[in-house]
Amino acid sequence: MAKILVIEDEAAIRRVLVKILSEESDTYEVYEAEDGLLGIEKIKKDDFDLILCDIKMPKMDGVEVLEAVKKIKPEIPIVMISGHGDLDTAVNTMRLGAFDYISKPPDLNRLLNTVRIALDTKTLVVENKMLKKKVSKKYEMIGESNAISQIKDMIEKVSATDARVLITGPNGTGKELVAHWLHEKSARSKGPLIEVNCAAIPAELIESELFGHVKGAFTSAVKDRAGKFEAANGGTIFLDEIGDMSLSAQAKVLRALQENKIQRVGNDKDIKVDVRVVAATNKNLKKEIEEGRFREDLYHRLAVILIKVPALNDRRGDIPLLINHFSTKISGEQGTVKKEFSDKALQLLQEYDWTGNIRELRNVVERLIILGEKEVSENDIKLFASK
Repeated sequence: MAKILVIEDEAAIRRVLVKILSEESDTYEVYEAEDGLLGIEKIKKDDFDLILCDIKMPKMDGVEVLEAVKKIKPEIPIVMISGHGDLDTAVNTMRLGAFDYISKPPDLNRLLNTVRIALDTKTLVVENKMLKKKVSKKYEMIGESNAISQIKDMIEKVSATDARVLITGPNGTGKELVAHWLHEKSARSKGPLIEVNCAAIPAELIESELFGHVKGAFTSAVKDRAGKFEAANGGTIFLDEIGDMSLSAQAKVLRALQENKIQRVGNDKDIKVDVRVVAATNKNLKKEIEEGRFREDLYHRLAVILIKVPALNDRRGDIPLLINHFSTKISGEQGTVKKEFSDKALQLLQEYDWTGNIRELRNVVERLIILGEKEVSENDIKLFASK
């Protein structure tokens, strides 16, 4: 049921609006308030899907109601009701965030059409927020250790900028989570986040993958193709395992960072790109530089901000939180009741040598949920979590 609140001080018009909406659909629950102050009180106490609000009212006018609602429940669409002399004000309320305005006396078709569109829009907004929340939850950073708290603080400071970030740390520590949080908290969050695993792409194809190619550039280039940098335009490109990138591709990435331009393989035409670069590696790039496998100038371009993700063995205090998180997530995915872990089981898992880091921990938790008892015990750990 869609809940609609009508805020109107003229009783006759209020009754007409309530009657029209109530008779239009049995899925509308219509409430009324005779002034702005009463309307705000109702909005604070209840969840409405749509508000129809008069502009000229005693105690609190419609503009003040609009501004108050946008602060307390900004997701609710508000349709303003304007008299002939209020038209300029009604137009101004659109700039303040009103969904639309309807003139008095209300035209029946216009009113019902506006209400339907506003309710549909509200549904889409809520669905999008839920989807975004799911995405965010997928890449949630779990932990309260000093190391993780410092990373979260760093992300808060850096995400609002376009500064390039180099994320380092062993395999399986969650470097990609840091990259996702940097993007989601940035002004580029509405743009794409394009991930490239540099270690998974053959050296002879990496340039084509990053920068695209034109038809005929090489044997299998049967048509023009845009690369990852173009796909990430307006957003972020995440170059994972950049330490495995060929020196030839490194030179082209360096140019892209310096000039914000790329060239497709087989073409010398410049293409402008607006991309934030976040890179990650499990290698010691300074050692790679010494041994001639990584360009020092590219390193300094990438490492404007350095974020080091610790090994799981260096943040053992977070292991119970991670186990609880994985247990909840895995049980949900499998449609089973969440399993708890005994204190002794948690203690044993905290004492393990996690060479595979968080990735290994997740696999072990999944194994214990499948094979363990209703409460995962010390004995389950010895049976199913042994190295």
